[in-house]
Amino acid sequence: MKLLPNKKLDVEAILKDLEHYVPRRKGWHWRKGCGVKREIGPFEYSDTSESLTQSQPLPAAHYFNGIDPQTDSVITTEIASGRFEDDIRRMRMAAWHGADHLMVIRTAGQSHFDGLIEGTPQGIGGIPITRKQVRAQRKALDLIEDEVGRPINYHSYVSGVAGPEIAVMFAEEGVNGAHQDPQYNVLYRNINMIRSFVDAANAKKIMAWADMAQIDGAHNANATAREAWKVMPELIVQHAINAMFSVLCDMKNQNICLSSVPPTAPPAPCLKLDLPYAVALRELFKPYKIRAQQNTKYMGSSTREATVTHTLNLLISKLTRAEIQSTITPDEGRNVPWHIYNMEGIDTAKQAMLGMDGLLEMVEIKREQGYLADKVRELKERAVLFMEEILEVGGYFKAVEAGFFVDSGCYPERHGDGITREVHGGIAADSVYERDEDYCAPVTAFFGYNNIGQYNETAMHHPSDLIHGCTFEDRSKIIYIDELDEVDNVSTRLEETKELRTTSKLMPEMEWAGDGVVQVTLMLPDDERTAECAAIEIGKKLGLLDAEVIHKEVMQSSEGTRIELKGRVPFTIDSDKLVIPPKPDLLSDDEITEAIKKNPMRIVAATVGEDEHSVGLREIIDIKHGGIEKYGIECHYLGTSVPIEKLVDAAIELDVDAILASTIISHDDIHYKSMKRLHEYCIEKGIRDNILLVCGGTQVTPELAVQQGVDAGFGRGSKGRHVASFLVMKRKDIENEGGYTCS
Repeated sequence: MKLLPNKKLDVEAILKDLEHYVPRRKGWHWRKGCGVKREIGPFEYSDTSESLTQSQPLPAAHYFNGIDPQTDSVITTEIASGRFEDDIRRMRMAAWHGADHLMVIRTAGQSHFDGLIEGTPQGIGGIPITRKQVRAQRKALDLIEDEVGRPINYHSYVSGVAGPEIAVMFAEEGVNGAHQDPQYNVLYRNINMIRSFVDAANAKKIMAWADMAQIDGAHNANATAREAWKVMPELIVQHAINAMFSVLCDMKNQNICLSSVPPTAPPAPCLKLDLPYAVALRELFKPYKIRAQQNTKYMGSSTREATVTHTLNLLISKLTRAEIQSTITPDEGRNVPWHIYNMEGIDTAKQAMLGMDGLLEMVEIKREQGYLADKVRELKERAVLFMEEILEVGGYFKAVEAGFFVDSGCYPERHGDGITREVHGGIAADSVYERDEDYCAPVTAFFGYNNIGQYNETAMHHPSDLIHGCTFEDRSKIIYIDELDEVDNVSTRLEETKELRTTSKLMPEMEWAGDGVVQVTLMLPDDERTAECAAIEIGKKLGLLDAEVIHKEVMQSSEGTRIELKGRVPFTIDSDKLVIPPKPDLLSDDEITEAIKKNPMRIVAATVGEDEHSVGLREIIDIKHGGIEKYGIECHYLGTSVPIEKLVDAAIELDVDAILASTIISHDDIHYKSMKRLHEYCIEKGIRDNILLVCGGTQVTPELAVQQGVDAGFGRGSKGRHVASFLVMKRKDIENEGGYTCS
């Protein structure tokens, strides 16, 4: 099975024979080719990795011959649609945009599950924690890896009282990375401390065997604390606790990743607060990797606001280091994770990091003295004192009981608002028992006392030899469960969207196939509350179902409010019945310039009739706007409201190769009548066979323009490159056919 760029991913084909799928690799993959200068297109880059074989470049890449450099940091996107068959499609899009760490968010309830669930999590939330879902996505990623030409890391969460079981399943199914931090369980899920750390020891040991990257959960403190910018010393301590615990469970340093989240966001002076924290963290934890992520605590429903904050965070990553650059979807604050915003988050990271390529070759951090140096030292000292007090009170468990953590005071200050848990309380309390003296677990990657020697001393280092291999060595011992729910499963969901996958019917989508969701942006000249109610009514009159305001932003309290409205359309579009004009052929800038250099071209242009609109035509012509002048085309502009006769007479006098006529006014089809008159007058003057006629305007369509007798029509969104490409190629076609010789 092979993916083709012009063919949709076939989810049903991926699900076929899933019970026999075997992951083709295990372990985490870091990008290759980092640390070397490389030439890509016309530029030399300092901080890139190997390029992809197929990808989706940034929007501005067409100005640079479509180049798509890849950053040296792994780029993450987090997917949480709740339907793994749609997540698979989003994974493919993300990989094309440059993501190679696909993190599938857990359900809201995963941490509370008492065991590994099988079947479907539909109705619970959005994680593929069932074997079928994990296997389907890893199988799909194998194909996507081949398509883009780079290994892709698949990631989820090992937490809750089912943590070790989930870790085993992840190791069996080729998952490459996971969040694992017992402190997360204790502080945020109230799982018993002892149980959480015992489970974590087993889970980490399994992850170490599978060579999985581990991301910790310390960042949750500054996403939870009331005054998040004050908990930086605690964040450092939490990183230290989990990092050393992981080392003791045999994890490689290169697979231990600290989840670094800046504690602030604008309008706070975030660089003054966040940069010292980033520097302190990198210096204290040099052996380990950094996974940088923006802070969701301050994220509202504005995608612009989220993107700006993300970009500032990326600057901090560039000034320090981030082996993994995580991206939060800019719509995170709306709780509507849409395909398009996953891609925007990836593109923001790629665009910002490439724009800052080589930054550290040109600037350096003032590390020796001044504000930054003093602040870094202060944070380190506070963290060391924090750790010393934990030891003084009797260790981590006692510190949690005393409310040390997620207290929004800047240590040693305390506000008394920290999270408190009891050593013998919480979920699964008193569920840990001391192992018997002759305890034996004949399985691979097992933590702690395991009396294998009483049975077979040769199996001391390979306990599973006693049973001729456990599921890590013998996959035939894995019990594969397909679906348990006859109604709520992937097969029924695929059947519901079958028409959209197997016919030419199209429906808008943001999250799931067939969801019909659209977004409308409005500006209403009234106060926030009135605008919100009015927008919903507008949505109803537009025929939108379930109209809902997902973002509102006051422009001025009485003058206007920006509204973003979400709704669903109840219809489909048949693409087979669409009249789709052919896509214009475009030459590169170099090709156009070379053609004009070899065979010079002269044009005359004007806005015709009684039309005073000049902006569109000037953007097509003027070099300032990327117009055709930049290719060396000699342009003569006559102005606005120019009679057709005057324009043609000027063409004859100037001996031009083409006439460019612009018209926006369209009442009574005056724009098409002007085109027809232009064609006819050129015939009257005897020059029609020797000249190209090109017309344009916001209301012009190429098909109707040609019907009036002109050679081409250019509508809304046309650029100078479109017009220049046509002029060069059309002239070449005429010459090849034995037509006129251009001046």
